[in-house]
Amino acid sequence: MKAPAFEDIKDAARQISGLAVRTPLLTNDALDEATGARIFVKAECLQRTGSFKFRGAINRISRLTEAEKARGVVAYSSGNHAQAVAKAAALVGARAAIVMPADAPRLKIEATRGYGAEVILYDRRTESREDIADRVVAERCAVLVPPFEDPFIIAGQGTAALEAAEDLTARGLSADLLLCPTSGGGLMAGSALAFEALSPNARCFAVEPDAFDDYGRSLASGRRETNARSAGGLCDALLTPTPGALTFALNQPRLAGALKVSDEEVLRAMAFAFRWLKIVVEPGGCVALAAVLSRKLDLEGRIVLVIASGGNVDPEVFERAINAAP
Repeated sequence: MKAPAFEDIKDAARQISGLAVRTPLLTNDALDEATGARIFVKAECLQRTGSFKFRGAINRISRLTEAEKARGVVAYSSGNHAQAVAKAAALVGARAAIVMPADAPRLKIEATRGYGAEVILYDRRTESREDIADRVVAERCAVLVPPFEDPFIIAGQGTAALEAAEDLTARGLSADLLLCPTSGGGLMAGSALAFEALSPNARCFAVEPDAFDDYGRSLASGRRETNARSAGGLCDALLTPTPGALTFALNQPRLAGALKVSDEEVLRAMAFAFRWLKIVVEPGGCVALAAVLSRKLDLEGRIVLVIASGGNVDPEVFERAINAAP
C-alpha cells in the first residue's frame, strides 16, 4: 500500500472543498491563563457528522466509480467513522453497511442508522470486526472503507491540520506544538505530514487514554504494541487494539512522543471546553485538550495547536463530565 504524501493532503483538500466544513480555530483567555501558553483549538466537533472522520470518508467515497457506488461500501467503527461513512455514502448515492460494537454509544449507533446505513452489531470481546466486514465485502463485492489504513483516509484526515496551519500562518503565527488524539493513527499521520511541510519546527505528540496507550508503548519499543483490553474505556473513540501498520510507519519518524491522560483529566477537560469554549467534545475527542490542561508538557510561552477531534457523546457521559467539574 502506497503511503500518502503532503501532495495527497493538498489534493484531498481540493476534493472535499464544499463537502467538509472548514472548522474554526478557537481561542480563549481562560485557556491561555490555565496553561501559560497560546492555545488554538481546532474544533472538529463542529465537522459534519460531529468529527474529523468525515474528512477521510468523503475523500475516499467521493472517488468511487459508478459501478462501485452500485455495489456499496462496508466499514467497521465504534461510531465516528461509522457515521462519517454513512453520511458520505448517502451524499454520493451509495449504500453502506457498518460493523459496529454492540456497546458503542447509543447516540452513535442511532446516528449511523439515521444517515441511512445498515448497522451490523458485534461483540468486540469475542468477535473480529475485520472478519465480519471482510465477509460482507466478499458477499456483496462491496468496497471496504477502513477507519485509518488507507492513503485516501489518511490524506483526508490531514486536511484538518492543513487548515489549522494555514489559519495560523494567516495570523502571522506558527505552532511550536501539535497535540492530537490518537487511536489507529490516521488523524495523527495526516496531521504530522501536514505539519512537516507547513510547520516543520513544531513537535507533534500523540495523546491517548492511559489504559489504552499502545501508541506510546509502540514508539518506545519501535514496534507495534497491543493494548491489554479492547473495551471498557471512557474514550470509546480511541479503543483500537494496536496502531495501524501504515499509520505507524508514517508516525514513528515524525512524532516527538506520546502523552497519556486519565479519565478524570478527560472529564475535567470536557467540562472546561463546555464552560469556556462553548463546545461539546466527546471523551476521545478531548484527550489533547486534557493533556494541555493537565500540563503534560512544558507549555510556557508556546504556541500550541490542539485538535478537538469529535463531539459525539451520549448525554449520560456528558452529564457525568459536567457534574465532575470542580
